[in-house]
Amino acid sequence: MAAEIDPVALTAELVKRPSVTPEDAGAIEVVARVLGDAGFRCVRIDRGGIKNLFAKSGGGRNGRTFGFNGHTDVVPAGDPSAWTADPFGAEIRNGCLWGRGSGDMKSGVAAFAAAAADLAGKGLGGNAIGIQITGDEEAIAKDGTAAIMDWMDSNGERFDVCLVGEPTSRERLGDMIKIGRRGSLSVGIAIRGKEGHSAYPERARNPVAAMAVLASRISSAELDQGTADFGPTTLAATSIDTGNAARNVIPPECRASFNVRFTDGHSSESLLGWFRELMAETEAEFGVRAELSVHSSAESFVTPRGPFTELVASAVEAETGVAPELSTAGGTSDARFLKDHCPVLEFGLVGDTIHQIDERVPVADIVTLKAVYKRILEDYFA
Repeated sequence: MAAEIDPVALTAELVKRPSVTPEDAGAIEVVARVLGDAGFRCVRIDRGGIKNLFAKSGGGRNGRTFGFNGHTDVVPAGDPSAWTADPFGAEIRNGCLWGRGSGDMKSGVAAFAAAAADLAGKGLGGNAIGIQITGDEEAIAKDGTAAIMDWMDSNGERFDVCLVGEPTSRERLGDMIKIGRRGSLSVGIAIRGKEGHSAYPERARNPVAAMAVLASRISSAELDQGTADFGPTTLAATSIDTGNAARNVIPPECRASFNVRFTDGHSSESLLGWFRELMAETEAEFGVRAELSVHSSAESFVTPRGPFTELVASAVEAETGVAPELSTAGGTSDARFLKDHCPVLEFGLVGDTIHQIDERVPVADIVTLKAVYKRILEDYFA
């Protein structure tokens, strides 16, 4: 029988690959080698300069397929001199593995790849394990999991359920499972007026004044008080700019950006309609023109509580001793690409240092995370 895969060693090997989006630096091939050696059929699904991997082991006419999803791309490390460890050195110190991507989410990929490889080596009894690894989660994500899903649709591949290995735990491993995510909408608004001398404002149509009023109305709005699964929708103005260096000139244009994190009581389309209504009011009031552009959007979703959530929660508690909270907190993730394909949940390590200088994760937690994933697989196929 083949030796079991060490998730800590595999995490370290991945961290040593500086796979800052869109660069891969060989990280996908590391996972493909481990899974291929365990008998997985590995298919590269590259698109738009992004490297992606689909891997599958087992499968029968009447079997079920358990899916995992994760990413090997990472955000930039910033100034290496600000770190107390080499950001791509995978140093183990003080009980932690240090490096960019150790928490988000190379440890998660290593843990579920190791668990899947171990179980596949023992046989799946007509069932299957499918794994998606993308190199485009930290950027705009249009050529990552979305590309894999397009390939699966074209090739008749299906997951019955899927678990995303994002770092979901809040204070200690096991205390939170994500059962859904808020929607996210980022928009830009350009208001065009008429340029003029600031001493003669009556001869101009000031887009800055119009934007100030519009931004205030948008930012002060209470869109809802939350729903059964989500806290209240939040909205933030993220930039207002004219590019005007002259203090005595009313500029011809002002631009602003806004981000909404919304509940399942809204959709991107309903919110865009709301923005347009406020913009029309501003146009009429100030005699300006307002244009709306969509920078990005993702719809909210919730995986209903049921057998899948109960199975994952039970496995987490059995291995960690912690009863997990079922939550929809946080930003978006690649689970949004799977929500219409199959029931999807997210579970992983504590993310308290992700995207930060000196990102690190406890070595013991990586070992326990593999045990959780392995128990989930065993219980699902039992």
